Amino acid sequence: MERGKLALIGFRRKKGGDRSRALRFFPLCGGKNMRILIAEDERDLNRLLRKRLRENGYSVDACLDGAEVFDYLPCAEYDAIVLDIMMPRMDGLSVLRELRKRGDATPVLLLTAKDAIEDRVKGLDAGADDYLVKPFAFEELLARLRVLLRKPLTEKSSVLRTGDLELHTDSRRVFRGGEEIRLSAKEYGLLHYMMQNAGIVLSREKLEQHVWDYDYSGGSNVIDVYIRYLRRKIDEGREKKLIHTVRGSGYVLKDDTP
Repeated sequence: MERGKLALIGFRRKKGGDRSRALRFFPLCGGKNMRILIAEDERDLNRLLRKRLRENGYSVDACLDGAEVFDYLPCAEYDAIVLDIMMPRMDGLSVLRELRKRGDATPVLLLTAKDAIEDRVKGLDAGADDYLVKPFAFEELLARLRVLLRKPLTEKSSVLRTGDLELHTDSRRVFRGGEEIRLSAKEYGLLHYMMQNAGIVLSREKLEQHVWDYDYSGGSNVIDVYIRYLRRKIDEGREKKLIHTVRGSGYVLKDDTP
């Protein structure tokens, strides 16, 4: 390849094809420790994007299907998400709609193999900030990410709401009915994860893995103890309860108001 030309990536190579073409690029600097989440089911492309973004100074996490996105989100604050549309278990548009439904305004760059106008419109209507058609030059992906990351932080929603309960992620403050509630670091982490997954039943195992970051022992009652702490501070003395026990399954935070 002549120097200065851009390699296209994101295409499926035929067996026995020239693998070197897809691995050559000219790195650009400027990641500045921004954190990116990649959701792409093509393993080679996933690995390639992860490698190149890290070489350009970004912190990168990556998963191989749409459903896994929601396992990663509670573990880190992402500055942008690179999201493929065609993925198993949960496609990119469904992931995007669920993110926006939850009030998550993290910038999303969609990757698509379809260049039809209607496909682009669907992505933008679902809440995408930009899209990129495969195959693409890595330098173009970098440029589009830089544009997304230049958007003011105030554009990103910093408030999670369930009923009259509000959690402000920027200041780590919690309010119910306008009254501030003081939480410990672990109580805040547990509530944050439950509000990100409002309406979804979460097992003790999942809660412990995400909030305490270690494998659930099966005999530990640490989750039950902290749920009890949260109930005292959030639900006690209030007619409407937000934290519910689902017998045999775990806990769910939801507003039952019709």
